[in-house]
Amino acid sequence: MTSRQLAILLIEDNEDDVYFMELALSRAHLEPPIHIADNGQDALDYLSGAGKYADRNVHPLPQCIFLDLKLPFIDGFEILEWIQGQPALRNIPVIILTSSPEEADRQRARQLGARAYPVKPPTPEMLLDALKASPGCLPESR
Repeated sequence: MTSRQLAILLIEDNEDDVYFMELALSRAHLEPPIHIADNGQDALDYLSGAGKYADRNVHPLPQCIFLDLKLPFIDGFEILEWIQGQPALRNIPVIILTSSPEEADRQRARQLGARAYPVKPPTPEMLLDALKASPGCLPESR
């Protein structure tokens, strides 16, 4: 890695999908710190530094966000809209990682600023392609 450590926020409510994401990253030879928010409200709290996420040394802003669309409390589209309204966050690349292959969902996600849209389960190649398509997600040396 370079001097800038990659940190990822994975917004995912399914423990199996979290496992497969971590496995795919490892197989892609990327083992960044992964911070996990398991519902939409938790994600907004993490990104805004609220409550238990107030300490940015422990819960840093990510360089990249992987976002599921179907989440409890607040869905992925609402999170995308919220991120776009936050000047300090809107330039963090968001990659949708969802089970929905629907073209309407893909188009809406793109309109809301998503950089890539791989469909679950992720493979190492899918993750690398999505990260390469999202400037700022990979350390400069990759």
